Amino acid sequence: MPRRYALALLLAATLQVEARPQPAEVDRAQLMRDVATLSSTPFQGRAAGSPGSIRARRWLAGQFKAAGITPLTASGYEHAFTLEGRTAANIIGRIDGRASGARTIVITAHYDHLGVRNGVLYPGADDNASGVAALLAVARDLVTAPPRHPIVIAALDAEEIGQRGARALLASGTIPQGTIALNVNLDMVSRSARRELFAAGTSYTPWLLPVLRDVQQRSPITLRVGHDRPAPADDRANAAHPADDWTHASDHGPFHDAGIPFVYFGVEDHPDYHKPTDTVDRIDPAFFGDAVDTIVDAIRALDAAVPAVTALQ
Repeated sequence: MPRRYALALLLAATLQVEARPQPAEVDRAQLMRDVATLSSTPFQGRAAGSPGSIRARRWLAGQFKAAGITPLTASGYEHAFTLEGRTAANIIGRIDGRASGARTIVITAHYDHLGVRNGVLYPGADDNASGVAALLAVARDLVTAPPRHPIVIAALDAEEIGQRGARALLASGTIPQGTIALNVNLDMVSRSARRELFAAGTSYTPWLLPVLRDVQQRSPITLRVGHDRPAPADDRANAAHPADDWTHASDHGPFHDAGIPFVYFGVEDHPDYHKPTDTVDRIDPAFFGDAVDTIVDAIRALDAAVPAVTALQ
């Protein structure tokens, strides 16, 4: 292990960070309402550039405003980009941090899905209405107790066709890449028969590992690290599928390619993945709520830990 990584791990494991508020349980009913809304028939599966996507954009902008999230720029929440003759758009806001000059944490979740194909609706409840509902829950929590770092909250479009929304965000220069400390991406977080949530990214950024290990100890679900390159040697759960690499599986991929550390929270694929049967009634509200509680806790822990270790990379 390179000396700088060993030093980062040691400091992250031993440093006494400032006390942070213990997160309250997220509103389970609100989570389920948000997923039910996004995956409902009027939103038409949210294919990028479709009328259902436009409806989703408007709904999301309203939710951002109601939560107290400030638009990222004076032009408002909606940041449009061109997509083969159609207009797609990311919905982006910010939450100011307490520390002057701190770098930004960007939290993302894609709101698009597969739309209507051959007359059949693909509602995308887990993929990825669940991640968007979690994103909103995280934002509501951060507004009530402001973080150390400035936070960008981004509901991204066109993930399903090549992570185009994430690429557009990074290419726009709206958030200079050199000011981004970390990307936290949420994609499929509501369904696991084994009550498991994975956090990928630690293999590329070793200081993340002790932070997430600490969160593991108090999580009401099983939080595992892995599904990146390579899987941690002490995570036996990944031994059966070491090649199942999620590094470019979702919108964190473009951040990684830009040299930005990432944590990707998600569940493993289930039988309804990318099928019309990915519906809200198949979500377990208890697991979903516990998973989002864990994500909120992890983001608070990462917000506390990032200043101490990023300079060592």
